[in-house]
Amino acid sequence: MRKLTVRALRALLLVVLAGTVFVQALMVWTLVSGSDPEDGSLPLTALRVITILGVVSVQVALVCVWRLVTMVRHGTVFSHAAFRYVDGVTGAIVVAALVWFAATAVNAPGQRDDPGVTVIMGGVGVAVLGVALIVRVLRMLLAQAVARDVEAARMQAELDEVI
Repeated sequence: MRKLTVRALRALLLVVLAGTVFVQALMVWTLVSGSDPEDGSLPLTALRVITILGVVSVQVALVCVWRLVTMVRHGTVFSHAAFRYVDGVTGAIVVAALVWFAATAVNAPGQRDDPGVTVIMGGVGVAVLGVALIVRVLRMLLAQAVARDVEAARMQAELDEVI
């Protein structure tokens, strides 16, 4: 990976991380300060807690991607250590989908006149779970690459002994 690509990705990850921390801080401040302008039309407190949990899952994914980019830059991504971070991304995506389903359930009673919104939100949650499955398939490809890398290193060692 080129240095410019890594720097651009890291800059983007930092901006997104800073934005998520800002949103979290605002949500926590609103919950703790008691200045919640909830008028009863929507359960805003529940949605704020759900948002905080969702943001945490995004932050976990960001940190895992940061670590994977670091491994790519150092040429160590084809190792067993990378699985931990890929699993972290997968878990964060699944948690984000579950949090989205919770937000859909909290929002559903307010959508009785237009249930299509709830159906669309449910579809978005299913699509997010689909992304988790894609990352899982990519993990299997990483496992194959690691196995081939280990095998190539073993064969190289045998060849070095012969020579």
